[in-house]
Amino acid sequence: MSRLPFDASRLGQAGIMGILVLALMIFFQFITGSHMLASANLQNIVTGNAHIFVLAIGMVLVVTIGQLDLSVGSVAAFSSMSMAIIIANLGLPWWVGLLLGMLIGTFIGLIQGLFVAKVGLPAFIVTVGGMIILRGGVQWESQALSVPLPHRFQTLGSGYLPSWGSIFGIDTATVIVGVITAVVAVTSIVRTYFRRRARLGLRGVDYRPWVKSAIVVVLVGVFTWLFGTGREGTSFPVPGVVVLVLIFIYHFMLTRTQFGRHLQAVGGNIQAASLSGVRVTKIQCLVMVNMGMLSALAGMMFAGRATAVGPQDGLLWELEAIAAVFIGGAAVAGGRGSVFGAVLGATLMAVLSNGLLLVGLGSDRAQVVKGIVLLAAVTLDVYGKKQSPLHELSRTQFSF
Repeated sequence: MSRLPFDASRLGQAGIMGILVLALMIFFQFITGSHMLASANLQNIVTGNAHIFVLAIGMVLVVTIGQLDLSVGSVAAFSSMSMAIIIANLGLPWWVGLLLGMLIGTFIGLIQGLFVAKVGLPAFIVTVGGMIILRGGVQWESQALSVPLPHRFQTLGSGYLPSWGSIFGIDTATVIVGVITAVVAVTSIVRTYFRRRARLGLRGVDYRPWVKSAIVVVLVGVFTWLFGTGREGTSFPVPGVVVLVLIFIYHFMLTRTQFGRHLQAVGGNIQAASLSGVRVTKIQCLVMVNMGMLSALAGMMFAGRATAVGPQDGLLWELEAIAAVFIGGAAVAGGRGSVFGAVLGATLMAVLSNGLLLVGLGSDRAQVVKGIVLLAAVTLDVYGKKQSPLHELSRTQFSF
């Protein structure tokens, strides 16, 4: 049997997730009367789910080392609540409060990281304890009351880039974001292609990276137009800019640095990683510290959108972040994870929730659908790995 000219396995999990997100958007665009791709709705999707995107970026590192963090929602709530109370009592500027909240989250991550790395407890157990303690701490320090935030925090949670006029009817600031995004994405695709060819000694011409780059440019251009042609006074949301910056930073860190390679080594085989000279305890601790810092940022972004910190903030956020990571193709046992995949997994869940809301489906039934999507995505991923030639080869060579 001849091979098909298009091999879906070459897309990778992130590519498959991207196709599913686009298909879901087009589907809801038709059945909701063109509301899904409206500029205001896309902006709401970004601002309403930016905190989950941030948590998913941090969680993919935790899952890659073979751990789970179930305290991220409580860390987010405790950090933002503590920050709000302190700046309200001391009259501190908003930017001081932002740094203070990040420091609180980082310190909590450090404590939990030391229990994981030095004491040797599973992160699952440590973070369940942290979740219980911090959730109680939020209720205790807030006395079950909401605490308002300075007006400037609204920019972090729901603000827009400043208006610098328009280019062909598209907001200039949004165009700048789109151009930078396209340049960074295409540069990453092309560099990865040439690095791989040099490493493997490949010859000949391969059209795939150029096709992939062209697709990315077209998609970025379309979404730049959608975001940049909204109502007057709006452009690309500030939370979206924060998420894009984090995506670029953490994708580079995970794929281009020694730290990223060590992360995957620890998750793939912790004993082999230790014997090869990887400082396992340092990696584990740094990942937990990073998760605490990003949890605090996510909490303050959510609070900025809500204009206040509430005692119920952060409930079940950890489950949404974990679901996004596994939908995005991270290995359940660790050793494999993608920042793009995690964010696309979170985007898939966000688009699904938004679309179901637009068609009038209740939140109870929407939760059922989201749970089915999670199970289906993980099942298909596991089944696909079992059917791959590498899996069959490993079973043949190493089974007894």
